[in-house]
Amino acid sequence: MSPNFKLQCHFILIFLTALRGESRYLELREAADYDPFLLFSANLKRELAGEQPYRRALRCLDMLSLQGQFTFTADRPQLHCAAFFIGEPEEFITIHYDQVSIDCQGGDFLKVFDGWILKGEKFPSSQDHPLPTAERYIDFCETGLSRRSIRSSQNVAMIFFRVREPGNGFTLTMKTDPNLFPCNVISQTPNGKFTLIVPHQHRNCSFSIIYPVVIKISDLTLGHVNGLQLKKSSAGCEGIGDFVELLGGTGLDPSKMIPLADLCYPFHGPGELFL
Repeated sequence: MSPNFKLQCHFILIFLTALRGESRYLELREAADYDPFLLFSANLKRELAGEQPYRRALRCLDMLSLQGQFTFTADRPQLHCAAFFIGEPEEFITIHYDQVSIDCQGGDFLKVFDGWILKGEKFPSSQDHPLPTAERYIDFCETGLSRRSIRSSQNVAMIFFRVREPGNGFTLTMKTDPNLFPCNVISQTPNGKFTLIVPHQHRNCSFSIIYPVVIKISDLTLGHVNGLQLKKSSAGCEGIGDFVELLGGTGLDPSKMIPLADLCYPFHGPGELFL
């Protein structure tokens, strides 16, 4: 896959809404220009084939999909750095600070974000994440090592950092834990089978695929209200309860994507739907 093609990769997102509300949120905007998809390279694939435990240097712009220990040491002032973490769909990510040597008073920072930010857009979106945007940032310069381990709410997380003084830096460990009921997911690969279950929760869940794909939905079971199966409305799926919406676009935020189709009736069997 060429770099130019990767830049044009679009998102197909399966958006499961459980008794969806229509509230809107005041958002903070992160002016980040990082493109992590350029980091899905042959080097990353070779790393995936390695044995654990895994250790290596952390780059100023990086993507990590392995458990292991990663060390960043500045060789010159590094002002705009980010590392994107991604696990399997059924995993949480924990970032643990082993050692940190940065000058917070001199303008350095090290922040964990619960999710991904790409060119001002967030995943999960503000409508989908359980925390307000401001609470999704954990700033080392505010908490220090009192909050040494930070766990994501889904299979992606990221850090922003600035280290001005050569020789300064940090070491962190990435580990993953099982997530029995994953809600918001970014898929690492364009192929595979995945089941998304939202057990007795009134929340929005999204499954995002980075690559152009063909999607087959073979089974769809929707929720019940007071023991009654929700039925399809002639006006569409909005306002009737649980439904699945398929969205597409070139960005990251589900709330800014274009609706392609919606489903608000259950079915079962192979070959029911291809997109």
